Amino acid sequence: MKRITTELVDDLDGTIIGQGDGGTVSFGLDGKHYEIDLTSANAAQLREALAPFIAKARSASSARAAAPAARASSGGRKRASAGSSAETQAIREWAQANGYPVGDRGRIAAEIREAYAAAK
Repeated sequence: MKRITTELVDDLDGTIIGQGDGGTVSFGLDGKHYEIDLTSANAAQLREALAPFIAKARSASSARAAAPAARASSGGRKRASAGSSAETQAIREWAQANGYPVGDRGRIAAEIREAYAAAK
């Protein structure tokens, strides 16, 4: 019989993390996501250190956090909205009925959207 054992080690102090005594902690800063393996004591220290900042911060979704970087790289141009899912489904059905190559999922080509709009 062969047994492989994996030990989780605290990334801060090298302590072996026992069952139920810690784990992986995720956090983000400046648009980057981090993970660190910590004992419960070190995880509590991290949370305590961040607590005053978190108390004053706004909650942001990952899409919102990524938006400033996307806007900065687009040269200030705003991207057109893809539309509602109901409209997207209607465009797919119209395109398939009219011989346009369109899949059941994914992005719909601008030419197909334009042809749909012109046909309406």
